[in-house]
Amino acid sequence: MALRKVLGTETEYGITVRGQPDFNPAVASALVINAFPGERVRVQWSFEEESPGRDARGFGHEGYGVADPDSALVNAVLSNGARLYVDHAHPEYSGPECWDPLQGALYDKAGEVVMHVSAVEACRALPEGHEVRLYKNNSDGKGNSYGAHENYLLARDLPFGDVIRYATTFLVTRQVFTGSGKVGAENGRPSVDFQVTQRADFFEEEVGLETTLKRPIVNTRDEPHGDPGKYRRLHVIIGDANLSEVQTFLKLGSMALLLAALEDGALPEALELDDPVEACWKVSHDPTLSETLPLAEGGRATALELQFRYLEWIEKYVRSEMDEPVWDRVLEVWRGVLEDLEAEPMRTADRLDWVAKYRLLEGFRERDGLDWNAAKLKALDLQYHDVDPERGLYHRLVRRGAMQRLFTDEEILAAVGDPPERTRAYFRGRCVRDFPDSLIAANWDSLVFDIGESHLKRVPMMEPLRGDRDRVGPLLDSVADASELIEALGG
Repeated sequence: MALRKVLGTETEYGITVRGQPDFNPAVASALVINAFPGERVRVQWSFEEESPGRDARGFGHEGYGVADPDSALVNAVLSNGARLYVDHAHPEYSGPECWDPLQGALYDKAGEVVMHVSAVEACRALPEGHEVRLYKNNSDGKGNSYGAHENYLLARDLPFGDVIRYATTFLVTRQVFTGSGKVGAENGRPSVDFQVTQRADFFEEEVGLETTLKRPIVNTRDEPHGDPGKYRRLHVIIGDANLSEVQTFLKLGSMALLLAALEDGALPEALELDDPVEACWKVSHDPTLSETLPLAEGGRATALELQFRYLEWIEKYVRSEMDEPVWDRVLEVWRGVLEDLEAEPMRTADRLDWVAKYRLLEGFRERDGLDWNAAKLKALDLQYHDVDPERGLYHRLVRRGAMQRLFTDEEILAAVGDPPERTRAYFRGRCVRDFPDSLIAANWDSLVFDIGESHLKRVPMMEPLRGDRDRVGPLLDSVADASELIEALGG
């Protein structure tokens, strides 16, 4: 049986400071991270077990490591198990490890609230007339792109070559339901009025280790954040930062199911594109979804046609192998979105960011007689992603009932403070809440405590599905401080 697809998201947010055109983004990002008013512990992120240079293909970069070591000092672990820090001059929220795609989407939404309240607090430290603005998007319109990544637990014994063969076409074609939409093109791609995704123009390789230059469709970073003898972590870097709750749920759920089916040998063939990199931006540049892509074995197919084929295979797999209602819900959403996109893409404007944005911008174009290159449209494109509920166009659609939701505001707010209960994120979050003065360093698979002895105490967390509430909740409830916790864990 396939491993449980423990998963999570990590998002770099766009940042600007109004009234300060020459602002330093790294300094502004640090101000935002340090301003978070909720339960958190400022810690040094421990890189002892991290190996960003290890390549899943069996080699790596000598000296490859943290691109900006100073930014790692601006780092907090939250009581919900997430990490909040500065990465490449952007404030980043890395969500906790989640049990399923519904929980993953919930904690991704919690990240938006974390960022918004942090920006509000950060503004208090700025001179009058200056204001921090944060955007959950992927492009600044000036040739720079920043990431919205996904992570999935994989079995170590699954050959990575199989991941490349089976996942590449899926990742390229799923853009029809993962895009958040963008006016214009970048990175030397052909001009276009409006495209499906914000990230596609920036992918230049089929397979590779990089995440910021020559971005690959399949990232090969072999950094499992767990027992390396048992696990891999598939680090997916091709995908947009989504505001739609349904869209994030579908993005995470469909990918998790594809990987589970691959581990169980349930995919009958690898659908391979003749030129995945070219297909990547061509899918994005075609909001009509009619572009046909040449296949390696001959013939052509649209992204929608290929997605329908994946869906049919995975529906059979779920019926025979998976009995949790959440997976049936993924399939229901997946089929509904594909069928509506096939019939008339505008039908999905209540579920997909790119379609909702396209409809909004078309309305402004018709009302004001604007060309697609009008500065007003580009400003509205950006405003869609503003995390401030009073300014963001997405939030206006939500208030009008024009976007489907999966969660209440109360559920999202609870996820800002409380960790998931079925993964090791529960232990991490509870330690932040219960022992903030003793927790001094952390990473995904360990915590480091100072309990007043001559040596620091490291607690390993190599199993993503241990440290859950059932296993450690009674223990955490029974100890008075970190010293008692360490003693109870065996010293």
